[in-house]
Amino acid sequence: MIIEALIAFTFVSAMAVLLAPDEWAGRLAFALSLVPFLGSLFLWARFDGSGNALTGGELAFETQIDWIDVGGYTIQWFVGLDGISLPLVVLTAFLVPLAIVSAWTPIDERQSQFYGLILFMEANLIGVFAALDFFAWFVFWEAVLLPMYFLIGVWGGPRRKYAAIKFFVYTNAASLVMFLGFMALVFSLPVETFGLPEVTQSIAAGELGSFYGIPAETIGLVSFVAMFAGFAVKVPMVPVHTWLPDAHVEAPTPASVLLAGVLLKMGTYALLRFNFTMLPEQASALAVPIAALAVISVIYGAMLALAQQDLKRIVAYSSVSSMGYVILGLIAFTVYGVGGATFQMVAHGLISGLMFMAVGVIYNATHTRMVTDMSGLADRMPVAVWILVAGAFAYMGLPLMAGFAGEFYVFVGSFGSPVANGLMPVFTALAMFGIVIVAGYLLFAMQRTLFGPFRLDTDYELGRAPRRETLPLAALLVAIIVLGIAPDLFFEMIREAVVPVVEGGVN
Repeated sequence: MIIEALIAFTFVSAMAVLLAPDEWAGRLAFALSLVPFLGSLFLWARFDGSGNALTGGELAFETQIDWIDVGGYTIQWFVGLDGISLPLVVLTAFLVPLAIVSAWTPIDERQSQFYGLILFMEANLIGVFAALDFFAWFVFWEAVLLPMYFLIGVWGGPRRKYAAIKFFVYTNAASLVMFLGFMALVFSLPVETFGLPEVTQSIAAGELGSFYGIPAETIGLVSFVAMFAGFAVKVPMVPVHTWLPDAHVEAPTPASVLLAGVLLKMGTYALLRFNFTMLPEQASALAVPIAALAVISVIYGAMLALAQQDLKRIVAYSSVSSMGYVILGLIAFTVYGVGGATFQMVAHGLISGLMFMAVGVIYNATHTRMVTDMSGLADRMPVAVWILVAGAFAYMGLPLMAGFAGEFYVFVGSFGSPVANGLMPVFTALAMFGIVIVAGYLLFAMQRTLFGPFRLDTDYELGRAPRRETLPLAALLVAIIVLGIAPDLFFEMIREAVVPVVEGGVN
């Protein structure tokens, strides 16, 4: 029952912080957020699962209890972890305390509400990655939207209301499309629960039937497309990515850290679970357009980043590009492709969190994010600047950093993939060109803002960033390096969980 304990404790912590005075809400939230983090490390240390949760593998920390009977179907409380979900739980629990500390400087009003919403979102994120019954999972999935909507809409920038509404409309409409696709799938199967393993194993056994006269093949294809479209918005993929830059630019720094670090991974995690694990035949049939969309996301996102002047918008478009690599790895259907995509989710979560946090530290000191407004910051803010430089090189795929390991696994797995009518080497080569563009815009932005003669139009002296702002950056950088040097800390358990997905069958 440790998963339930973590979720319940985080919910209770959120309520406690909401009721706390503003003066010490931030410190209380940080202290309470350490408990889920330590709990996630305990889960990691004691993990004894094997195989994939949906294809009949042995779950770790499993709880399965019948809850409600509705129309012949049983809704269950069903949670458990495998090698795919556990790293994302650890990522979530690691980023939240750091995001809370990064909020101590910029958030100076309604602090108890802000930190309470952060913890409320963390509880639901853990639920998303641990839940294995569709309805329990869907409740957590939708509940994540609410705190992020308020974090952007209340504490965001000048266009915060527009950005918050756009974020909510896009993601909520996508959830509806995804919901309809999954329910059509369930109603075409002889299952009596909404358990994701039961649905997956029923499809693998060839039990998908017709629905209101619609052939099983059509049901499978339509359900795949509907779920893919719904999750693609959350990733986000081109062309349904336009909500992301607006949300990032207007969101406060801690919200951007969690949005890029964890919330985007909800989309790729769901694609892996629902589309590529449940419906591998449909995924293989659509491999060419999916791989093409992945490459377009990589190149187009990088080109858009190259054209930006706002540091935060540059990092936001970088996320669109990086998520393209994850999709490319998933559609490869090889152990290193799918495993590398999963590893890249964790690596990108750490790197993007570092980048947004570092941009936030610079903004706290300079009150601008525009590349044209500043230069020569390296001499005045050396620690924050050099950590930002290290994060940028991690984004570029510097060896011995987590980003290199994730992209290397994806490229190895994708280049040797037999799907997409033998075109995967071409798609992979095109995607690899995206790294050149990433290096171009990041180096250009750093050269203009961090180096050269100091220039900043302010009426105060710019000094070193406070330690409370640089320590979270250092923690993230250490994690990126450790995971780059020793990727098997996560990749071994990931590999074991993706093998059944690659095989396309049930253990």
